Amino acid sequence: MQAVAGPPEQRILLRNVAWETYERLLADHLDSSAPRFAYDRGLLEIVRPSTEHETANRTLALLVEVVAEELGIDVLNVGSMTFRRQDLQRGFEPGSSFYIQHESSVRGRTQIDPLVDPPPDLVFEIDVTHPSLNKLPIYAHLGVPEVWRYHDRRVTVLRSDGEEYRESAASVVLPPLPGDALTGLLSESRTLTRTAWLRTLRAWARNRVRAVE
Repeated sequence: MQAVAGPPEQRILLRNVAWETYERLLADHLDSSAPRFAYDRGLLEIVRPSTEHETANRTLALLVEVVAEELGIDVLNVGSMTFRRQDLQRGFEPGSSFYIQHESSVRGRTQIDPLVDPPPDLVFEIDVTHPSLNKLPIYAHLGVPEVWRYHDRRVTVLRSDGEEYRESAASVVLPPLPGDALTGLLSESRTLTRTAWLRTLRAWARNRVRAVE
């Protein structure tokens, strides 16, 4: 049987959208995994993820969980949870987001308030197609220190200097994870069975731990 490709990623950019309209759209899709919304001072991007988008996102999220376990680091995966600040007129729904350094600050919480709680330490920006809205300024204004951007089957680690993001050779929030290793491990996940890939991933993480001990 010939495999049928899933629908391509769809992106729509709307201008001059009121914050109240953005809030209503979020409320209307409260229990839906798609579409996802990003808002920046009147600009609204609506994304309907593709199969590649979701596969890359979920595989990277599993990678974080496994590597953190091997490193003995507690993480909280809050998925594509909406982060928005009306005072900044900005909001986003990432591929995935994690609390790592600030995990203890939100542990056990059923509701995270961006006005009083820290932002996630890591978010994924999954760009299968060229993004219609540059979301990095949104992440920067909401104080996200690190972004992993997936584009063209490559993972780039981006670190915030407080104003903008610059490419980094390796993750700071979850060391020791170089960007080229993330790309390589993600590539291997496409050719190995999931159980074989998990064994490879755990072995890689354990070797890295031993190398820095």
